[in-house]
Amino acid sequence: MRIYLIGFMGSGKSTVGQHLAHQLEWDFADTDKIISSLSSQSISEIFACQGEQWFREREREILLSLRESNNTVIATGGGLPCFKDNMEIMNRTGITVYLRLPPEILTDRLLHGYRERPLLQNKTPEEISQYVAETLRKREAYYEKAALIIDAAYKSAEDVARLIREGINLVEKD
Repeated sequence: MRIYLIGFMGSGKSTVGQHLAHQLEWDFADTDKIISSLSSQSISEIFACQGEQWFREREREILLSLRESNNTVIATGGGLPCFKDNMEIMNRTGITVYLRLPPEILTDRLLHGYRERPLLQNKTPEEISQYVAETLRKREAYYEKAALIIDAAYKSAEDVARLIREGINLVEKD
């Protein structure tokens, strides 16, 4: 079984994923870290050198390779569910969990480390806020196809992981 964590950048997929994997005693995989490791570049460097399209293709390759992993929590990049049929692949091969946060909280989180985020570099705080709101609005249609939606606002990573475990028990019973 696989659990795919999806959501906008800054929603806590990697942090929650590590807690969830630890609680379940499962493996943890982070698609961004795998791509970065395989290419020996940071995500920012990849976007600058190879471009977003190249990155999205590598994300898809990683997704396809992970669909055979058992007992694995997978933190995906924020745009991965919106590319090709990635969301459908994840829904067929595991349980998808959308970590939902309002744009204001996402913006606040992203302002603390936006220089490491290639899609936010060279933007003012106001431009980041606008980008987050607009992009989240476009991506919500993909994110909301998740089997489980968790409101992650004002909750610790441990609490979100616990809510996911509880929610998965309900999803599996349906």
